[in-house]
Amino acid sequence: MTLAIFDLDHTLINGDSDYLWGEYMVANGIVDEQAYRQRNADFYQDYQRGCLDNDSYLAFALEPLTHYSIEQLYAWRADYVDKWIKPLVAPGTANLLDDHRQRDHDLIIISATHLFVSQPIGDLVGVPTVLATAPEIIDNRYTGRFLGTPTYKQGKVTVLREWAQANRHDLAGAFFYSDSLNDLALLEVVDNPVAVTPDADLKRIAQDRNWPIIDLGQA
Repeated sequence: MTLAIFDLDHTLINGDSDYLWGEYMVANGIVDEQAYRQRNADFYQDYQRGCLDNDSYLAFALEPLTHYSIEQLYAWRADYVDKWIKPLVAPGTANLLDDHRQRDHDLIIISATHLFVSQPIGDLVGVPTVLATAPEIIDNRYTGRFLGTPTYKQGKVTVLREWAQANRHDLAGAFFYSDSLNDLALLEVVDNPVAVTPDADLKRIAQDRNWPIIDLGQA
């Protein structure tokens, strides 16, 4: 089956779910505002500039998960998705996903946002297959470490190819939708790259290469 692959942040939703999870934790006293907020903002700016030290960011982002039970974390996460993320789902997301379903395409989200945050958002929009950096869990506790290849830049290509091989898929005819130059490596691999409200650098590349450019609208 043809794969329809979607970035998450600023593509299917009008916001950055990873950054916003950090803001949610600050707002609810889960992390210390003074210690956390500025570093969260700095990492987000590095991501936007394409110069993120992803290993350092993951260490920072996963560390708060080590202080609480999974049950408590999942309760906060459900509240976060319901109150902070659901209103940000782009108006055109449902129709885009339905169009690919009607064509019997297999839908996948692949996100640089780690799996703790991105998996329930996949569930929210009806895409059960979410490829994202997996936080390590030992004895029902998050360790602050991650498993496998991070799904960032070229890592998205590596993880997608591993998944496709394990699930007897290939990338022939595949679509990939993204807003970010950080995803250029994967956009260049698929037969049908699509830029979604792209950043300035990706927009220029998309125009030069005659890639479709679409806008799913503002939430």
